Amino acid sequence: MRTTRTGRPAAVRPALVVALAALALVALLGTAVSTGVTPLLDADRSLSDALYAGDDRSGVAETVLQVLTAPGLTVFRAAVLIPVLVWLALRRAWWTAAWVLAAAALVAPITALLKELTGRVRPQFAEGGVRYETLSFPSGHSSGVAALVTIVLVLAWPRLTGGARRVSVAGGVTLVLVVGLTRVLLGVHYPSDVVGGWALGLGWTLLVVLALGGLPGGRAALPSRERVEVVR
Repeated sequence: MRTTRTGRPAAVRPALVVALAALALVALLGTAVSTGVTPLLDADRSLSDALYAGDDRSGVAETVLQVLTAPGLTVFRAAVLIPVLVWLALRRAWWTAAWVLAAAALVAPITALLKELTGRVRPQFAEGGVRYETLSFPSGHSSGVAALVTIVLVLAWPRLTGGARRVSVAGGVTLVLVVGLTRVLLGVHYPSDVVGGWALGLGWTLLVVLALGGLPGGRAALPSRERVEVVR
């Protein structure tokens, strides 16, 4: 991992730019939604109407959509990351465990807080948003899966080869896109809710990573693959 003249990982600056840009997008969309910016609301309604799977969708379609949307659930995130946290604890990688835990555990309450601040009602489809009492912006499934994918990629990055990195990024982006799309197909979120959720999950996770030194080469990063092989 390259470092700057100050000894910091070279990825710090671009990661900070991405984090701030993502959080700025959350703020911009949230403000537009809460103040009722007409072009955004009209586009959201049009896309939601066009993509909604319908009140009369089959049981098979419902099951498939629920399976595909599941990676955005808190319980799914916990199932993936609790074994990772145990492994990190056994290795006494406390700083690494700290940023993983903070990023994963706090994204849901932050999302809930933003929902209350924005106050957006979910799409009013009979078999969609009407069934939920919670608010709509940003999408919790979208922020959750974006945080999960970002955590896994940052954590594993030093151990991956170039080819594995490309495959991992492609797989992670695909998962994030699929979960987000299911939220609109199920009629429980507007497209801007999903985009806001993605941006929140990415921005929040990168801020935590930066704060605790989790980027490759930082104090809370796992050692690189080459370093592990040398130690062995």
